[in-house]
Amino acid sequence: MVLAGLCFYMFAAVTVAASVMVVLSRNAVHSVLFLILAFLNSAALFVLLGAEFLAMILVIVYVGAVAVLFMFVVMMLNINFSTTQKRLVQYLPTGGMIGLVLLVELVFVVLARQKTPTEASLLTLRTPKVADITNTEALGNLLYTQYFYLFQAAGVILLISMVGAIVLTLRERGGIRRQRISTQIGRTREESVEIKKISPRSGA
Repeated sequence: MVLAGLCFYMFAAVTVAASVMVVLSRNAVHSVLFLILAFLNSAALFVLLGAEFLAMILVIVYVGAVAVLFMFVVMMLNINFSTTQKRLVQYLPTGGMIGLVLLVELVFVVLARQKTPTEASLLTLRTPKVADITNTEALGNLLYTQYFYLFQAAGVILLISMVGAIVLTLRERGGIRRQRISTQIGRTREESVEIKKISPRSGA
């Protein structure tokens, strides 16, 4: 129990520190790297809490797809960091107010824990019989039966986000020549080959 508690607080501290660095880092690529670190430590926290499926989803989806995609978008887009920093200063009071509200809500949640029923009283409640299956199998049964349409809707939203990121990276920019495969395939012999007659002894 002591080792599990130490691991929990260690992963939680690294997660909070990485989250703060995501906001405070001036380099967008460094922010994404800190975001990946926060996701990995959050996955470790899920493993400690016994939610292996959520930890696996967090690593595969967020670290392996969303964070990497966000990094490529940041690296490929022409972002003006000076304008971004000015906007950060502009919206800092609003963000501070929202953070203060969230902090007050967290304090109320901590204070409300004293009025929640104890574990012994919860055990006396009538609970349905749970089959002898793992949490991953139980989540799979729920996702593909009761929440099937919501699960598919989430996939469609992710697909739209991916298409939007591709459209942003493929926008037209001045001074850049893009490959046009249809134009290359549709070229004729006259357009691609030029025959020049060279007179003998011309030296060319």
